[in-house]
Amino acid sequence: MAAPLLENLSESLGSTEPAVRLILSILIGYPCALVYRRFLFYQPATVIHLFHAFSGLALAAFNFGSQIYHSAVCILVQFLMLRLMGRTVTTVLSSFTFQMVYLLAGYYYTATEEYDIKWTMPHCVLTLKLVGLSFDYYDGGKEPSQLSLEQRNGALSSVPSLLEMYGFSYFYGGFLVGPQFTLRSYQKLVAGELTDCPGQPPNSVIPAMKRFALGFLCLVIYAIFSPYYPDSYYLTDEYDAQPFWYRCVFILLWAKVILYKYVSCWVIAEGVCILAGLGYNGVVDGKHKWDACANMKVWLFETTPLFTGTISSFNINTNAWAARHVFKRLKFLGNKSLSHVTTLIFLTIWHGLHSGYILCFSMEFFIITVERQALALVRDSPLLTKLANSPLYPLIYVVQQFLHWLFMGYPLVPFCLFTYDKWLKVYSSIYFCGHVVFLAAFLIIPYLRKALVPKKERSQIKQD
Repeated sequence: MAAPLLENLSESLGSTEPAVRLILSILIGYPCALVYRRFLFYQPATVIHLFHAFSGLALAAFNFGSQIYHSAVCILVQFLMLRLMGRTVTTVLSSFTFQMVYLLAGYYYTATEEYDIKWTMPHCVLTLKLVGLSFDYYDGGKEPSQLSLEQRNGALSSVPSLLEMYGFSYFYGGFLVGPQFTLRSYQKLVAGELTDCPGQPPNSVIPAMKRFALGFLCLVIYAIFSPYYPDSYYLTDEYDAQPFWYRCVFILLWAKVILYKYVSCWVIAEGVCILAGLGYNGVVDGKHKWDACANMKVWLFETTPLFTGTISSFNINTNAWAARHVFKRLKFLGNKSLSHVTTLIFLTIWHGLHSGYILCFSMEFFIITVERQALALVRDSPLLTKLANSPLYPLIYVVQQFLHWLFMGYPLVPFCLFTYDKWLKVYSSIYFCGHVVFLAAFLIIPYLRKALVPKKERSQIKQD
């Protein structure tokens, strides 16, 4: 009965059945959160863990059928590692190796040349959760003075129970598409501590509905415009026959539209977390904050003219996870650029085995490097600073946004097309213009800096 109904719904929406199942599953998180608030908030931890585990398993089974055993096995193995191996570097390395190898094996055996919604999609989210769990358990054995604030907030004093790990891993607000959160945050949720009303369910309905409305708006935008900007159009003779300017503008508009697919899912899922209480982030300036699980800063995403601004506003929790568990733990290398490159290599592998991911993240590093050089040039040059603060800035902003989204879309092409033959065809059709511009800027900006900025006034290029 359900299968024909979903098939008909998918056809009427012009979407695939797996995509419809995914969206419905994210939306089902809202009634699950209401059930938790109304009936389970005051219940013992065991009851809450059971509810989170079985509701998440049900959603997983609805989407992936018998393939849910992959996640169940990895959670069990992670539990045994923590229980049997203790707080050791060996535990962390074993966890990292096992979880990443399992994920990459899944990518290898299920990979196609299209973007498919299959069990590896939530499993990549789970992999970060479980690897992060091993780091947090290891940090729990250190003196607090040896830990950063982030590490102290996530550190675990003891091994969680198996049921607790399943509840944490399958929590309906984060299992399918994220966000990332620590076991300590989950423990506070279960203990009823994540609330603006001590001892009562949080007053989070309105903040949750605001995120739902915003996420739904993004979903509507994507549903309306995505048929006009499909990935497949890049590979058609019609695209090749278009004028050069049209092909470039198509990349810009396609990039804006395609990213709403991710934005909508993350913002709607964030609303689920807020409704349950997991999104509570304390009081700032006398106001209760609900952004602990924010994976998107939508206003910044829409308005920033900078590549760094877009990156800092997009997939926030995954970027924070990588910064906390990879970038900052590489401090011993003594080189931020090397740590940055290593982190990007990790994220590349974590995303999948396609060559498009390698090209996308390598271009990201290159683009950020060029942008930092350009910002330093504008900051240190009196002439360019004056121009940036002049009445002409609105016009400059429009030009900035055009170039920003054109060259944001450029590395997204291989990210979304995956394979060498596809993204090479697209880049060839636009004469590798992005590569040429990036390389030219990389080579020219240092000379402009020397010409326009006196040596004593040059600031150091910031390496965040």
